[in-house]
Amino acid sequence: MDQLRFAISERQSGLDEGQSALPFALLLEFQRDVADFLKGSSRELDLAQVALQLDQDGGALVLHCAGLGPAASLWSDLAFLASPDTLHLIDARRAAVLERWQAAVKQQPQRRYAIDDGSGAARLRVDARTHLSKTDDVWVYVDKYLHGRIIDIGGKNKANIHLELEGGGLLTVHASHEALARDEQNRLYRPALLHVSAEENLITGELRQVRLLAFASHQPAFDEAEFERMVARGTAAWQGIGKAADWVDQLRGAQA
Repeated sequence: MDQLRFAISERQSGLDEGQSALPFALLLEFQRDVADFLKGSSRELDLAQVALQLDQDGGALVLHCAGLGPAASLWSDLAFLASPDTLHLIDARRAAVLERWQAAVKQQPQRRYAIDDGSGAARLRVDARTHLSKTDDVWVYVDKYLHGRIIDIGGKNKANIHLELEGGGLLTVHASHEALARDEQNRLYRPALLHVSAEENLITGELRQVRLLAFASHQPAFDEAEFERMVARGTAAWQGIGKAADWVDQLRGAQA
């Protein structure tokens, strides 16, 4: 494969069947989207080497792009899109284009987008009935330890802890005024180990609804006894569950 056809149509009142008219601004936007989709984030495709032809097909405006060459990620992304719920598997720049198209057709149901290689091997339609989505919302309850540095703590209305994580990033940990009042240590701007409960995204690793269970002893040296306790808790939590990957696939299937 070395060519793709990108089509857009928008039926408007007053036009005969098979006719469409596009505002100039929409045409420019469509051209930019096609360029973004072809290049992706890796920009492995040189658009200067792509032959572009403008066609009309049944009222649709078609950008015929030839000379695409191997462009490995482009073809692999199109293969992924043959299955539902795969936006998270393709290049983020291409996924953003398709999300924009999907949002547009929900606002303008008479609009249609299409990508086609002419052979049927790669084919995608985006219209008001299309539902492209990302499987990135598999959240599970976790009990874990977070290491970092506390840069803010307490508050009049919300007793939050702002933790600068050891690996980078800032996380808000919800706590109660009572729990902070019972703690006698000055932990501000100091390394800390927090025992928390949270919901964790199995795809991205993102944490949400993070709540303080207790301040743990911060010991830079390896604590074998604490490690064994953590292993025991993890083993008990996963008891009866086979391969983790199979379990995640079952969760995804249940949400489909």
